[in-house]
Amino acid sequence: MAIESMDTRDEEAPLVADISQSETPKTRTRDVHILSCAFLLVFLAYGAAQNLETTVNAEGNLGTVSLGILYVSFAFFSLFASLVVRVLGSKNAVVLGTTGYWLYIAANLKPTWYTMVPVSVYLGFAASIIWVGEGTYLTSIARSHARDSNLHEATVIGNFNGEFWAMFALHQFVGNLITLAVLQNGAEGSSSNTTLLFIVFLCSMTLGTILMCFLCKINDKEEKVSADSSVSFSSAVVSRLKSVITPLLDIRMLLIIPLIAYSGLQQAFVWADYTKDVVNPILGEAGVGGAMAVYGAFDAICSLAAGRLTSGLKSITFIVCGGAFFQAVIFLWLLLKYSATSGVLGIVYPLLMAALLGIGDGVLNTQLSALLALLFKHDTEGAFAQLKVWQSSAIAVVFFLSPAITLQTMVMIMLVAIIVSLVSFLFLTVKVEKAFS
Repeated sequence: MAIESMDTRDEEAPLVADISQSETPKTRTRDVHILSCAFLLVFLAYGAAQNLETTVNAEGNLGTVSLGILYVSFAFFSLFASLVVRVLGSKNAVVLGTTGYWLYIAANLKPTWYTMVPVSVYLGFAASIIWVGEGTYLTSIARSHARDSNLHEATVIGNFNGEFWAMFALHQFVGNLITLAVLQNGAEGSSSNTTLLFIVFLCSMTLGTILMCFLCKINDKEEKVSADSSVSFSSAVVSRLKSVITPLLDIRMLLIIPLIAYSGLQQAFVWADYTKDVVNPILGEAGVGGAMAVYGAFDAICSLAAGRLTSGLKSITFIVCGGAFFQAVIFLWLLLKYSATSGVLGIVYPLLMAALLGIGDGVLNTQLSALLALLFKHDTEGAFAQLKVWQSSAIAVVFFLSPAITLQTMVMIMLVAIIVSLVSFLFLTVKVEKAFS
């Protein structure tokens, strides 16, 4: 549990393997571009649809409950996602993971409890493998690129994560602009316009899946689990469960978990409470798309900037604290001063909140990925599995709590969470710095 455990190595072969020696740095940077663009195409559809769930599927709280089920499923399957990725390989995992998102959008064409709930459970599985696959793939090509180009590893990891998360954050901008354009062309809540919107989203997801097929496959011979031997498969299952539990015995992971959980809380707050209680009453369903486009634009810009500025633990500490400060300002504003107004200010205030919330999200996305890649070099898949377990669990909590509590209560929960997570994170940085010194 001590910090000295940083130097211990996992006895088994890591999931993050080196890229084939035949590949060049140019090929690896190309793969970053492809991965980033493919995720943009897939998640511009899912992200925009998720933002609308609490409003377009409000009857019986179907949208909110289905999202809660989705993230409970996500948390559960994240416990075993690294085993699935090890069997499939990182590239195949991200391709297979897109099927869950495609089915979820398709289910929204006929949103009932019988379509949304089963698909939400499957999407939890698909999301777990696509994100563990993405994290291990991106970390692998970053390490190989740094090694072969004689570059500083932390800088390359920061740059690669910065590009990926900047492109990923654009999904909120692009997807919600599409939402704004389609829904504004018809009556508020028009079912025909909503159907058209989801058909456009399905086309975008299909293009993203096709693009992922052009990724170079990493050297994943260590990832394969023999299907012919029940003994080896059982050993692999035990090994994967161990890889999930082992990080929890590491003080570094225990100190990062509050920040991981907060990153999930703040995302779900934006998707559920901010869109439902702040934006929708003033700007309507189409306005949700506009506000989230602003959120996505600032998220993308901040992700790219934060990735470029990442050079090690000190830079990560300063960047995370800056992002947390912006979000704390919004929560204090909502708790103490904010009230819905008419006129220009009634439009400006929700958009300003969206911008500052986007800045905080961009910081957390890039810096958490970089932090886990730097601190858990010999068990990267276990670290990224922990990221998704705690992040998705926190998101599920918000979606289940949202219908039952007021906005003010949720804001107070967010303020407590941000304080606890920052104290824990700062304690981690002090511990790690002492270990290095």
